[in-house]
Amino acid sequence: MQGELESKINDRTAVVGIMGLGYVGLPLALSFAKEFKVIGFDVSKQTISVLLKGESHIGDIKDEQVALTLNKSFFPTTDPKRLRECDAIIICVPTPLRPNKEPDLSYIRSAAETVKESLKQNMLVVLESTTYPGTTENVLQPILEKTGLRVGKDFFLAFSPERIDPGNKNFHVTDIPKIVGGIEPQSTLLASALYSSIIKKVCHVRNARTAEAVKMMENVFRNVNIALVNEMALIFERLDIDAWEVIDAAKTKPFGFMPFYPGPGIGGHCIPLDPLYMSYISKRSGYTPRFIEMASEINDFMKLHAVNLLERALVLNGISMADSTICVLGLAYKKDVGDARETPSTKIIEEILERGAGVKAYDPFVKSISTSTQTIHSEAHIEEAAKGCEAILILMNHEEFLKTDYLHLASLLKHPIIVDCKNVLKPMDGIFYFGLGKPNK
Repeated sequence: MQGELESKINDRTAVVGIMGLGYVGLPLALSFAKEFKVIGFDVSKQTISVLLKGESHIGDIKDEQVALTLNKSFFPTTDPKRLRECDAIIICVPTPLRPNKEPDLSYIRSAAETVKESLKQNMLVVLESTTYPGTTENVLQPILEKTGLRVGKDFFLAFSPERIDPGNKNFHVTDIPKIVGGIEPQSTLLASALYSSIIKKVCHVRNARTAEAVKMMENVFRNVNIALVNEMALIFERLDIDAWEVIDAAKTKPFGFMPFYPGPGIGGHCIPLDPLYMSYISKRSGYTPRFIEMASEINDFMKLHAVNLLERALVLNGISMADSTICVLGLAYKKDVGDARETPSTKIIEEILERGAGVKAYDPFVKSISTSTQTIHSEAHIEEAAKGCEAILILMNHEEFLKTDYLHLASLLKHPIIVDCKNVLKPMDGIFYFGLGKPNK
């Protein structure tokens, strides 16, 4: 049975299904569509409608990339019955948090129930959605085995963590090494064979639980190191030391140091969420992960610190926060991408509004974000956002922001105050400048 599916993979006659056509699923689907027939399934009618026009709803994917294989080898659909055509199904659905900060696996469970209706002999199912160790085995497998089919005997089940990096022009889907771990060895081998058909390097690990842990390790590592530099930045501010200068000097050491940079909080789907997934399963196992939780607390605090810096700058200029309008530059969570998932700008703007100030915003990639009280729309031009405001708060280092003439921009303000949370500009005459991690006086 394993040999039959492996043969289909090798001769490219296998049909691959991708569930979820977002930031992870769409690039993966288009990569597979160069070698296989791909059924792209999504519950969003709007997403499928856009794709069926040959257009992309993802910033990293151009319309031409969609049009190249559309209705030739790539078939987007909202009809779950089309998954019955598939020999392999890869699940790429969201894994958010509940309001109580615990993992929300409802999307995975819903996807599993959908796959269950199409599950058949000799099918391979792979979960890519980021989750805590044990999810594939303890959540996905029992749902699929309600069919009476058994993993390793009738069908195959594996986990392979997504490693998409939105906006990264150097590493695309096929360039990034793929981690694969199956529930049992045959599942590992088949999933590896499938991914090896489009990805340059595939790395096996012992099982699905180990593969899930790899993703946790990667993002907990980043979260903890960002928290470390954020805490150092808070200390350096008080010691009149420029944290950015320190980091740039430290990274000249060719070993033993990896540069991370401070900022006004973290965003995206991975770093803010994954540590909490790891914390959840750790506590369920009887261990309180103090280091992980402390890192998340520090990174969360940086949002508040950004607003505190802003208010301090205003007060030193004799201006009340409640009587101010603030120009916020940056709504995206990352440089030069149109992705605002878990962006720290949301909580920062909420805090500014709560303190009685008004907000105008500009981001060249994000049209709007929704806060708990209102939707903040990006102005059409950076000058329109700055005009008539008391101060500018820089939350992102988009390339456009790096090239902006801030003396001109400051001239449009009622008061030439700029609070820079991303080291976008240097202090200059004519501007009252405060910087996160800088010696502010």
